Amino acid sequence: MKILITGGAGFIGSNLVHTVVKKYSGSKIIVLDALTYAGNPENLLPVKDKIKFIKGDICDEKIVEDIFREKIDIVFHLAAESHVDRSIYEPPKFLRTNVFGTYVLLENAKKYGVGVFIHVSTDEVYGSIKKGYFTENSPMNPSSPYSASKAGADLLAQAYSKMFGVPVIVVRPSNNYGPYQYPEKFIPLCITNALEDKPIPIYGKGLNVRDWLYVQDCVEGLITCAEKGRKGEVYNMGAGQERRNIDVAKLILKKLGKPEKLITFVKDRPAHDFRYAMKSEKIKRHTGFKPKVKFEEGIEKTIKWYIENRKIWEKIKKSPEFEEHKKRIYGDLF
Repeated sequence: MKILITGGAGFIGSNLVHTVVKKYSGSKIIVLDALTYAGNPENLLPVKDKIKFIKGDICDEKIVEDIFREKIDIVFHLAAESHVDRSIYEPPKFLRTNVFGTYVLLENAKKYGVGVFIHVSTDEVYGSIKKGYFTENSPMNPSSPYSASKAGADLLAQAYSKMFGVPVIVVRPSNNYGPYQYPEKFIPLCITNALEDKPIPIYGKGLNVRDWLYVQDCVEGLITCAEKGRKGEVYNMGAGQERRNIDVAKLILKKLGKPEKLITFVKDRPAHDFRYAMKSEKIKRHTGFKPKVKFEEGIEKTIKWYIENRKIWEKIKKSPEFEEHKKRIYGDLF
């Protein structure tokens, strides 16, 4: 079996690579990653001898075509620009990678054939909902260049499924957290800043609600969809564990024995979605998948990883790239 994982040096991607290496022992596992700021080759060190790593951009048509000529059985497409804050000041990067890059992959899947193409999306394509839950049939209503670019990629993937018969399955996970996440994201920023006794920035009053899915559950769900999902379908993958941002920050501080005075409220993000929430009965009905890790358990595992792997994230947070982004968003707060 030949498996391609795009974005495999990133957060969800590297967790997926680790699991796929164990589950599909003896298979050829190809990891394609451009190693932008969020792609870290250190994430793959534990499995580097069991994969074929290719440094390359999914927008590079020659590199992608050379890979697909090998007749891929499973494509897990996770390569993406994914940070909302960055999409505010760098929209072109998001459109290029998330839309055109997805097109390049789909076009080659059409040309050379694949067994199944798992397109990993996000709950953010639906936009915000104050009450109730989105279903797979809800209209997309993105609020940022990031979510708009992911919505565009979703539609492109579905079009290639309908028109050209590419065996696409679109999976829309809720907010992920866990080991290897880049420390600009909310939960790892809370953890690492707390460990450094630095202010923890919270947008607005911290009342925004997210449904938190532990990354290993997400990985298991993606694999389950590849094995049991129905081609051409869209699957929501929520955890059913909604939390307000302020409550997440307070829980992390409590677990670390740090004072709540570290919480610092900052000016809210433009068009900040208030709440993401999806129904996920369809994925359970079609594949049997259901998340297992409860939020507090997942937070404890995540905190433990950041404590034990301090050298990894400290190196990232000291980089000029991280410093530049931090100042753009938070000024001289920390």
